[in-house]
Amino acid sequence: MRLNDLKAPQGANKKCKRVGRGESSGHGKTAGRGGKGQSARTGKGKPRRGFEGGQMPMYRRMPKRGFVNAFAKPVIEVNVDTLAGRFTAGATVDLETLRSMGLAPTRALGLRVLGRGEITHALTVKADHFSASAKQKIEAAGGKAVDLMPAKEAAPAPQPTA
Repeated sequence: MRLNDLKAPQGANKKCKRVGRGESSGHGKTAGRGGKGQSARTGKGKPRRGFEGGQMPMYRRMPKRGFVNAFAKPVIEVNVDTLAGRFTAGATVDLETLRSMGLAPTRALGLRVLGRGEITHALTVKADHFSASAKQKIEAAGGKAVDLMPAKEAAPAPQPTA
């Protein structure tokens, strides 16, 4: 047996349907595409998301409001009562421990502790920001509130030289 003796199995090679070659072929005139319209045109792919047939789409008819800061740091907010319920006395709480427990998403870059609820046992909490009430409640329970981003002090104004 040689390469020139090889043949494809019966029915493997099918002739392509030649459309638009006259009425008597059975696939003439509209070439199997039906009548007129978008589906009859070439490149008739699925229209893009939000396309309404040429009518002004809804997302362009609605007024635009607000502002989204593209450079905003995604910060997770956790309340004192959540920390009190999830952590035992003497535990250290930071963004990594919250991630491992499923309380913070992986995209979060900062932690903010808010003061809702009460805490009765001492915790060491490391966060980027504490509300005043949260810091007071953690320290009143005997814990430590470690601020990872302390407030910057105002730089002294430059003195004019004479």
